[in-house]
Amino acid sequence: MKLIECVPNISEGRNKSIINEIANQVKQVSNVHLLDIDPGFDTNRTVITFVGQPEPVLEAAYLLIKKASELIDMRNHTGEHSRMGSTDVCPLIPVKNISMQECVDISKKLAKKVSEELSIPVFLYENSASNIERVNLANIRKGEYEGMFEKIKKDNWKPDFGKSENNVKNGAIAIGAREFLIAYNINLNTFDKKIATDIALDIREAGRAKRDKNGNIIRDKSGKILKKPGSLKFCKAVGWYIDEYNQAQVSINLTNYKKTSIFKTFEEVRNEARKRGARVTGSEIVGLMPLDSLLDCGKYYLKKQNRSTGIPEKDILNIAIQSLGLSDISTFDINEKIIEYRIDEQQKSFKNFKVEELVDLTSMGTPTPGGGSISALAGAFAMALSSMVANLSFAKKGLEKHNKLHIEIAEKSQEFKDRLIKLIDLDSNSYDLVLAAIRLPKKTQEDIDYRFKEIEKATIYAAEVPLEILEISVNSFKLIDKLCDIGNPNSITDIGVGLYLLYSTSRGASMNVKINAYNLTDNHKKSFIKKLQKLDKLADEQFIKTKIKIEKILK
Repeated sequence: MKLIECVPNISEGRNKSIINEIANQVKQVSNVHLLDIDPGFDTNRTVITFVGQPEPVLEAAYLLIKKASELIDMRNHTGEHSRMGSTDVCPLIPVKNISMQECVDISKKLAKKVSEELSIPVFLYENSASNIERVNLANIRKGEYEGMFEKIKKDNWKPDFGKSENNVKNGAIAIGAREFLIAYNINLNTFDKKIATDIALDIREAGRAKRDKNGNIIRDKSGKILKKPGSLKFCKAVGWYIDEYNQAQVSINLTNYKKTSIFKTFEEVRNEARKRGARVTGSEIVGLMPLDSLLDCGKYYLKKQNRSTGIPEKDILNIAIQSLGLSDISTFDINEKIIEYRIDEQQKSFKNFKVEELVDLTSMGTPTPGGGSISALAGAFAMALSSMVANLSFAKKGLEKHNKLHIEIAEKSQEFKDRLIKLIDLDSNSYDLVLAAIRLPKKTQEDIDYRFKEIEKATIYAAEVPLEILEISVNSFKLIDKLCDIGNPNSITDIGVGLYLLYSTSRGASMNVKINAYNLTDNHKKSFIKKLQKLDKLADEQFIKTKIKIEKILK
């Protein structure tokens, strides 16, 4: 699933009823999750955070901007923060399975809609910027709302969308795609702010002023201070003292965590602190973070410990939390701090059920969870066993030469297992969508035509979900088969149980594709049946091949 974060900043931070009415626009859109509302009284500004799939996020962003334009009058606005519009800025940030270019395209669609339907001039910034001068938001916002009336008339400051006229009531807005910004503080065992500041100057990309041997600042011919770059790119940092904690911190903004990771930053500050006789005691994440940014940290520290990275996701996260000391000041809760987990918390999911609860629910007279979901569950258990055997085989005497493959199999098994767990819910949800389409009204011919299209669409999705389960099971057979060759022979029965579970998964998924495909129009039905025949043949061949291997080892 593609995920985008949107963080609009509105020019109202004091009137709670207005803030809530604007933020509640997000809740009207399905597949969008409102994560945070952060008002500032002195700045008279509120930062609203929501996340979801691309098109719903675009819709939610537009509705929010529209409601802000109705309720906020810039002619009456005052506050400490610079601003130029009722919605001052609206960034779109790729979180998962989506490229920056896709976010740029969405930002332009949103900008066009805002300018045309709300008559608000739009400037594109960051990765969406039309020229280098507009990359930095501060350049666009310079002069603020009051100065925009003259600025927007200049040839070099024509808006990217809309007329060269500042909207009297709503001002202008900046819309653009940018990388996820992680606010990250690292704690030191000192109350000396100077040490924290000195470390910040050495690591931040902007660096510190160059000095001659006498300690004097070096300037160029125009009088500009020359800088010595810091050790970390995409890093902004300052040092400060926190009264509440009675310790100094290096406060950091990572503007591209994919290029400068959290663990690299943490280790760099540790080294710099050691040089100054100080020690890092822990760190903290301010706000939210994407899942992969913390998983990367856990995998880094597992590799340093020469341990397998093919373990459950939450165990990897726990290693990261411990290694970075993220609970040093306050408990780090993955359900609160990680975007994907925050979304999962808002959704009902079978994965949160206890085993007995799920078994009992399946046994009731309700259609979900049904055979498709249980097929996915069986596959998840098969991949759990696959990962278990790979990890038991890792670093075992006599099998060390296969360590790299053991880790690859364990990691891939975990990946398949996690996806199959998600498919348990998706299969049940797909059935609900078919039922909802069937229940649509059919009083008029227009109703009948619309209902037919919706049933067809829902049924296609109901066939696609078990098809994905089948595809995963076919790919998973290869992992089980390889473990027969390089796995711990004492675990051969675990491999065998995994194989039979996987075969049950493939057969169950295949039946669920068929029952849905046969209800489709001919073209769609033929397409599914063709894929099914190929996958069924592969599943049977791979099952028989691996079954023979297991039986030979058991003898």
